[in-house]
Amino acid sequence: MADQLSEVLDLVEVYGAVSGGFAARGRWMARSPCYDAMKLIAMVSGHGRLLTDGLDEPVELSAGDVAILNNRTWLEYEGGPQGDGPRRQISPEENFTGLSEADPTTDDVVLGIAVGINAAGQELLLQTLPPVGVVRASASAPLRTILDQVFDEVAGRRTGSAFAIRQYGQLLFLAVLRAYLDQMEAPPGWLRVLTDERLRPAVALMHNEPAAPWGLEELARSAAMSRSTFARHFRASAGMPPLTYLSRYRMLLAQRALRQNGTRIGALAADLGYASEAAFSNAFKRETGESPLRYRHRVRNEPYGRRRPTPA
Repeated sequence: MADQLSEVLDLVEVYGAVSGGFAARGRWMARSPCYDAMKLIAMVSGHGRLLTDGLDEPVELSAGDVAILNNRTWLEYEGGPQGDGPRRQISPEENFTGLSEADPTTDDVVLGIAVGINAAGQELLLQTLPPVGVVRASASAPLRTILDQVFDEVAGRRTGSAFAIRQYGQLLFLAVLRAYLDQMEAPPGWLRVLTDERLRPAVALMHNEPAAPWGLEELARSAAMSRSTFARHFRASAGMPPLTYLSRYRMLLAQRALRQNGTRIGALAADLGYASEAAFSNAFKRETGESPLRYRHRVRNEPYGRRRPTPA
């Protein structure tokens, strides 16, 4: 059976990129603005405390823990013994400071992972993940393994390490997302409906044949539910009725096509099951606030996933 979550993550072009890191001993602290719409702070080794806007108290992080920061504007983290006296200031802008000489058995090692996502993915992740979440190392053995591999590549600086770091950044984000979904139920939305086993057959139908004129009766039958039970369960899981979900999924497909190729609007409308180019254009404008042609022009000329460029 197709993996709909992977499919949608591809559609919204999610990626994870290691953006910085440092190693420190003793009493230390670091402050920085947060420019990424989504950021992961990974405690590779040692212990630390993280504070950001929206938190009243710092979050404790131990080796292997990863914090998820969603639309936060600043970060502050510190390590070493509690108590009075100055802490050594560390600048997060100094990417990978000291990691080549770091000793994970004695040092506090921190990595930052920027999670990029295009405008079409805002609802998928940013609106269904908490402002701040923590995935503990104990929740995912693969997460711990991938985190160690990322550190080895960053610290080792071997030939091809930049390529390897990009791949591990992707895998690390996926491991964090899986662990988060395993340890708590996501709120109603895309993440929840894409991982709902009872609804999987109906979701698969819509994803496999998005242009088909699916009706509530057929979708309910595929999930072995009555119409009323299916409609109620789908809305509780997705936060929207089934046919609204189908329309929004079609719009995700349309946005990818407009970003990536020169398909004519009329042909795209037919491919997605719309009776006319005008019907498709009206639906697209209702969803995105702009016409398909305007959207194509805009997204091909702007970056995504960041509120502003990260300082060098």
